[in-house]
Amino acid sequence: METQAAQDDAGRECMDYDVVIVGAGPAGLCAAIRLKQVAPETSVVVVEKGSEVGAHILSGAVIDPIGLDRLLPDWRNDPQAPLKTQVAEDRFAFLTPTRALRLPNALMPALMSNHGNYVGSLANVTRWLGAKAEDLGVEIYPGFAATELLFDEHGHVCGIATGDMGIGKDGARKPGFTRGMELRGKFTLLGEGARGSLSKQAIARFNLSQDREPQKYGLGLKELWQIDPALHRPGLVQHSFGWPLDNSTGGGSFLYHLEDGLVSVGFVVHLNYENPNLSPFDEFQRFKTHPAIAPLFKGGKRIAFGARAITEGGWQSVPKLVFPGGALIGCAAGFVNVARIKGSHNAMLTGIMAADQVALALSQGRSGGVLREYETDWRASEVGADLKRVRNVKPLWSKFGTLAGVMLGGLDMWANQILGRSLFGTLAHGKADHETLKPLGEAAPIVYPKPDGVLTFDRASSVFVSNANHEEDQPSHLQLVDPALPVRDNLPVYGEPARLYCPAGVYEIVYCDEATKSDPRFVVNAQNCVHCKTCDIKDPAQNIHWVPPEGGGGPNYPNM
Repeated sequence: METQAAQDDAGRECMDYDVVIVGAGPAGLCAAIRLKQVAPETSVVVVEKGSEVGAHILSGAVIDPIGLDRLLPDWRNDPQAPLKTQVAEDRFAFLTPTRALRLPNALMPALMSNHGNYVGSLANVTRWLGAKAEDLGVEIYPGFAATELLFDEHGHVCGIATGDMGIGKDGARKPGFTRGMELRGKFTLLGEGARGSLSKQAIARFNLSQDREPQKYGLGLKELWQIDPALHRPGLVQHSFGWPLDNSTGGGSFLYHLEDGLVSVGFVVHLNYENPNLSPFDEFQRFKTHPAIAPLFKGGKRIAFGARAITEGGWQSVPKLVFPGGALIGCAAGFVNVARIKGSHNAMLTGIMAADQVALALSQGRSGGVLREYETDWRASEVGADLKRVRNVKPLWSKFGTLAGVMLGGLDMWANQILGRSLFGTLAHGKADHETLKPLGEAAPIVYPKPDGVLTFDRASSVFVSNANHEEDQPSHLQLVDPALPVRDNLPVYGEPARLYCPAGVYEIVYCDEATKSDPRFVVNAQNCVHCKTCDIKDPAQNIHWVPPEGGGGPNYPNM
């Protein structure tokens, strides 16, 4: 590795590596470990915007161990491995306002079974993987946000730059200003997760989404609870759909009994919903009041909250994965199996696959080229098989609504299992999620009950237990293309949906006179942001661009 310091104040320190990886998530860390396993002499750096590895990781999570088995076959014998609890029981239910109608497990296609899977904290899995990577010689830089792709004279990606630190809201340098670093590599792997900012740049610059369906997303909201030990059943996994969402709005719940009396409860709302009055956060709070759900939390305590966008487009929405000098891995490309509500296993596998191709290229003396085999081989791999079988679940749900869509999706999964082919071919997704909102005049109003602070909560208290923190005197990382648009266009047509789809209370409409609703202003409370990326996805005018704030900012999830 070579290091050189720039001579002038505007210069950036430059560090050279064989491979630069953005994102210390399952994909990025598995790629780093694999590179060191097959080519120990390879220099590898991982840059992570969270304050520590795992700080920004949020998932349910029921984890299919196929990726860990491939990477670290003996992981179950590691006393430090964080996955201890295997799934003991699967339950599926359809909720009405007063009842939970349990669906027979025999009706579920085989791929829906969680037998052999584990429940646990994906954040803790990444912390453990991070330690494994460092033991092999991988350099990991938490607290540094990758903000810029670097290009060589041929226009090929040759690394990344981290953001400057110590800049005020006015754009001026504060005392303690620190210039960002350039991390240059022969190959750069982007594993930022759903809607990654550098991944967006790469997809646009290299036209990677050409001939693909639009990527689809859901918003996943999660709470971690300590419950009454008498009600705790380690390894119990429950999923539901239906109430409180109406038939035209996709989504559902998860409820997982972890170890040590902990329960992970969450709710996913598909972001192609139509009603601008809908609040995913409040739908989640309402879900917990269901007669079949609320008793579990009696006497319990909520100890953490978080939210994150989830890719749902699957097989037909995965962009081209490779570009000159690098590749997309994990959820940056969109490998979540929406029917199984799982993506970490595919993130790990794609990290491993990309690493193998990078190691091969380096061994052949290639640098900055295109990893063609990674692009051509993934659809024939376990990842492709996992996504292909469920490729019509999302479009059928979107087209026919929850009841008919879920039944047709299940029928199609059975056809794939028994016949080896789909009844419908490969269906299109249609509109992007930001195009689906109806105007206020065509939408039903929704009135949400006031939270009680015991079972249901408001946004402010939820942000507090997410441990979200940002340096307040910094440029906003929520950039408005047209600052006047929210009040001029979104407010009269949609009621400005950002104030509802954001789970953290970042966006508000504030009036000079509340009684007359005069002189409305659009207020951005960027310090509340939990980095879910929903605003970047759902804003109907695509007026909000999410970019990384100063490194180390955002939520700090202890074990989510």
